[in-house]
Amino acid sequence: MKILVADDDPQMLRALRITLGARGYEVVTAADGKAALGAAINSHPDVIVIDLGMPGLTGIEVIEAIRGWSQVPVLVVSGRSESWDKVAALDAGADDYVTKPFSADELLARIRALSRRVPAATDDPVISFGDVTVDLAARVVTRAGASVRLTPTEWRLLEVLLRNHDRLVTRETLLTEVWGPQYTTDTGYLRLYLAQLRKKLEPEPSTPRYLITEAGMGYRFVGDAAL
Repeated sequence: MKILVADDDPQMLRALRITLGARGYEVVTAADGKAALGAAINSHPDVIVIDLGMPGLTGIEVIEAIRGWSQVPVLVVSGRSESWDKVAALDAGADDYVTKPFSADELLARIRALSRRVPAATDDPVISFGDVTVDLAARVVTRAGASVRLTPTEWRLLEVLLRNHDRLVTRETLLTEVWGPQYTTDTGYLRLYLAQLRKKLEPEPSTPRYLITEAGMGYRFVGDAAL
């Protein structure tokens, strides 16, 4: 099993590489956020162990980017012990959180627990439909080769739909994931932002081909292969 360890502390990286390697794991290391994201894309780890306070991209930013295309188990290992740091990491998509200092036995137990979970299939982080290309890792959208600017809310909405390719995503799920649980009845938000996304991404926004409304239920992203 391959484990990606991302931490800007060289001593921690070395200790974890030795500890995990001695237990038979293949270990890939990264010393900053950008390197961690690149390793996650290129190395296809089975579990990611990541610190929060890294240069380049923070651990939170790396987790959010990874969650754009992958459900690989993520274990945060951090010296931050405040509850809001843990909540932020878990909200970003982390599966578990260990506070430094920790014992090797505890870390190994948590990794074993995470490795028993069966993650969803990892798709290519670049998704294309029509003349649109979405790089979920870099958070870049282009149409016919030209950059398309999305607002943070538009991006999050598109990301959720793409991550659930060809599956119905209910209005309540979208509202909860994009705006929060207190907005589950505010369907006007969805209509407004889906209309904006369609104007930017659909060939004919009034008759969408890719961002489909399921009347009375929610929305669905349908790729070219399904048309």
